[in-house]
Amino acid sequence: MNNTHHHYKTNLGDVFFFDHYFIAEFKEGLDIDYSSFEEIHGLIKKHYGNSPFAFIANRINSYSIVLPDAARFNTTFPNCKAYAIIAYSAITEKIYQIENHFFHFNRQIFSNIHEAIIWVESSLHPKK
Repeated sequence: MNNTHHHYKTNLGDVFFFDHYFIAEFKEGLDIDYSSFEEIHGLIKKHYGNSPFAFIANRINSYSIVLPDAARFNTTFPNCKAYAIIAYSAITEKIYQIENHFFHFNRQIFSNIHEAIIWVESSLHPKK
């Protein structure tokens, strides 16, 4: 990640902040709920305030999101304009499909980080 503006080691894993998006690489085996996301929530507010941003989940590890907390994530981050997931397994692809029933973000799944970055940047800066 040569162009990283800020890299943080958080309680959930590594987070890399760029101008308009961040990439998260969460630790293996976590159950991520709204309260465990508090540290990253603070970093999002610090870097983006109320400006539009995108989130790329580079799912190199297996972890779960507590789906009953999805509504809180949806309302807390109205300025999240794109949410890309990079899947490395068929299981992650199936989890993505389940999560789509709970999250209301503009979400897309990818097989590599390069495609995800292109998509989030085009989602944040559409051509007129």
